[in-house]
Order: sequence, then C-alpha cells, then structure tokens
Amino acid sequence: MKKQYVIGLDGGTQSTKVVIFDLEGHVICQGKKDLQPMHMPKPGVAEHPGDDLWDSIVAACRQVMEHFSGDTRSILGMGLCTIRCCRACLKEDGTLASPVLNWMDLRLAHPYEHKNPQVRYVTTTSGYITHRFTGQFKDTAANYEGMWPIDKDTWQWSKDPEIIKSYHVPKEYLFKLEMPGSILGYVTEEASEQTGIPAGIPVIATANDKATEALGAGLLPGKTALVSLGTYIGGMVYGEKNVTDANTFFTNMACIPNEYLYESGGIRHGMGTVSWLRNLFGEDIRKEAQSRDISPEELLNREAQKIVAGSDGLMTVPEWLAPPDKPFKKGVMLGFHARHTRAHLYRSTLEAIALTMKNHVDAMCRELGMELDQIIVSGGGARSGLFMQIFSDVFGYPAIRNEITDAAGLGSAICAAVAAKAYDTFEEAIEKMVRIRDRFYPIAAHTSLYEKLNTDVYRHIVEFTDPVLEKSYSIFRQ
Repeated sequence: MKKQYVIGLDGGTQSTKVVIFDLEGHVICQGKKDLQPMHMPKPGVAEHPGDDLWDSIVAACRQVMEHFSGDTRSILGMGLCTIRCCRACLKEDGTLASPVLNWMDLRLAHPYEHKNPQVRYVTTTSGYITHRFTGQFKDTAANYEGMWPIDKDTWQWSKDPEIIKSYHVPKEYLFKLEMPGSILGYVTEEASEQTGIPAGIPVIATANDKATEALGAGLLPGKTALVSLGTYIGGMVYGEKNVTDANTFFTNMACIPNEYLYESGGIRHGMGTVSWLRNLFGEDIRKEAQSRDISPEELLNREAQKIVAGSDGLMTVPEWLAPPDKPFKKGVMLGFHARHTRAHLYRSTLEAIALTMKNHVDAMCRELGMELDQIIVSGGGARSGLFMQIFSDVFGYPAIRNEITDAAGLGSAICAAVAAKAYDTFEEAIEKMVRIRDRFYPIAAHTSLYEKLNTDVYRHIVEFTDPVLEKSYSIFRQ
C-alpha cells in the first residue's frame, strides 16, 4: 500500500510551524518561520504587522514542501490550527482591512467596534487563514474564545438577537461555523502557487491552539492534566459538559466535536519570559553556547541543573504581562544575595512557572472534585529534562513527555487523518499517532521542599507585592 501523509499547520504567537506526518505520527519533514516582532506602539496595543501571519505560513509551507520527497498525491489533507483570542477584520474580498489584533491586545477585552467602513467580515486568525487557503468564508466553531456570540452548547452562533447585538458584530459579518475534523474547503490554485501546498487538497478544521495541542498530546478522560508551555501557559483536563459558573477555570471547546476541556488560570507571556531572560544575558551566552556546539537554552539548562532545588532562596513571580483587569501586575524576583548567578535566575524562572501552574491546576481540580495521578507537559519547554523534572517534583506526580512535544501540529494532523477517513475516530488516531517518549518521577526530597515553600511562602507573595505594585502603577500613570 502506498504511503500516505497528512499536514499539520501550527500558527503560533512567535512562529509558524508546518509539519508533514505519516499516518503513524512520524515527522517526515518540517518548516518553520519566525513571526516579526509584535507592533506595540503603546501599552495595551499588540498587532501583527502587515500580513505577517499569512507571510509566515507561506514561508514555512514552502520550506516543508522543498524537503518533501514523497508523492504529493498521497497527501490526504492539511489540518489548520492558529492562535486563539485574536481578531481579524476583513474587506469584502477577504483581505485584511486592518492589522490582526493579537490576544495580548487589551482591545480584545471589549466587544468589536465598527469604525472602519471597509470591514465586511470579523473573524479569527483561523477564519482568515482558511479564506486565504480556500477562498471560503468558513471557520472552525472551536476557535471562538472571548468576545464572540458563540453558543458553546450548540457550537453555533447564538440565536438570541440580544446576545448578537451585545457583541456589536452583525450576524452577516460572521463566518459559517464548521466542526473540528470537517472539510473547510480545498487549497486554491492561487494559494498553491504561493505556498507550494498542492492545489485541491482538503483544508481541515481543528480548534483553538490549546485544544488542538491537547488532542496532539493525547489528553483524554482520566486523572491526567496537560500543562501547555507556550507564549501563554495553560493547564487543562478533559471535560464532559459546558460549565458556565466555574470560579477557577473556564470551559473550552475541545478538538473532538461536542466535547470539552476545562482550562485553569495560566501565565501570560509564559515561555516568552524564559526567552526574555535568555536574551537579557546577551551575546556572551550565545558565543559560549556556540563554542560548545549547543544552544543557549541547553547551556542554561546544564548550568541550572547544578543549582539546588529552590534556587537557594531566589523566588520569581511570572507576571511579565499583566491581565486586562489588573494592569498593575508586574514580574517580581526576590530573595537575591551575592552568590546568585545567571543559573539561579534561570532555574528560579522555571520553578516559578511550575509552582504557578501547580496552584492554578490544583484550584481547578479542587473545584471539580478531581484527583490527578499524572501530568503531560507539552510545548518547546518540554524538551528540557530539567524543566520536566521540576514539573514532576513540584506537582508530586509523574510527568509525561511525548515524542512530539510541539503537539498542536500533531493535533492538526490527527484532524486531517480523521477527516480523510484514515481512522474512524479521534481516539483511534491518538492511539496510532501519539507516543510517549519518557516519564519523569518526583524526587521525594524536592517535592517536600517545594510543597513547604509553596504553602508557607510562594503562594502568598502577591498578597504583599500587589499592593506595592498597584501604588507604583498609579504613580507612573500620572
């Protein structure tokens, strides 16, 4: 039987990745293109410059097709996953009427305002990119988080005229919604000429990036939580229904139709904080890493591996990007002394991410009456054995790392495989395409230390720092 393939497209906040997989979930070839720096001319504004989302997709697609040596007729389809909680305003012809608002833009905390007469459609990043590939004004129902008149019980637009009106988006401005795993359209000749993706192959609906990542990480019902390490770091468990009155989590539509994920509080600019710290160390660390033929991240991991658990008293609060409702919040590092090194700063940041997510996930599980017995960690940060061990030590459970840590791309490919009838169900596709690489088990002494540190100190830090930061914020706003 001729070998068959599926494409997984993962459009993130910092880069676009396109991967061709076989039907066993093995990577055949891949392409990646970093996005341009976000346009942030003033506080609260975060826009993707120009047509950067599409341009990065074009570059990544061309890379992957240049490396693909198989028969293009054996590509069954392409799963399309893009970042959530963004807004794209389009003209009549589907081109951008204004820059795409990134999820970090505070304007997205408010309903759409129709100020630009050129705007004819208001959609998500996945809706916009679907149109670029297919010419269709269709979108996945599962990428409408935030200020949208979506009914999460029916996975369709609300039928209540007052709800539609409250979001200020005329219904005729909205795209037609499709379920994950369905065909949105087919790659046009124009899109094929730009990207190199074969014309005529089906473009498959996935979900929002976190839900697609959960699918690619193999998160299914059980006593398992997923920690997703991205620019936004979130924690998820599988859900059975749309819970509307939760205090410590929200309900996210899953990448399997009519199923749900419960998502805890998270960390804004999460792994971006790690990148910021690496860049702050400057050119010296890059040169030192280059001399050893390793990456700067690997150099930092090796150095931090030698630092004791708890970073010798250095503690970090990872609030490098404040939430819209608490703009005064800032990142904090406290407990410095003269013996601390860059390795302490790095390890303390990793520990802060794990401790913060432990507290968020614990709060969600308490409200759900749920007990965990393991976690899956996905995203680029999971490549670090040190980070994986810290997660296991902090949570006190085994931490699973899969063979494919960039799970959103694999989740996209799984959707394409199911749509192409290569597998009958999403569960069957997960069984065939998702594989565990290794497990990290908690070191008892470390778990005990982190538990005491967290209970007695760490989770209380913001009670003291927030009032100070709020006063400081009021001074600098004057």
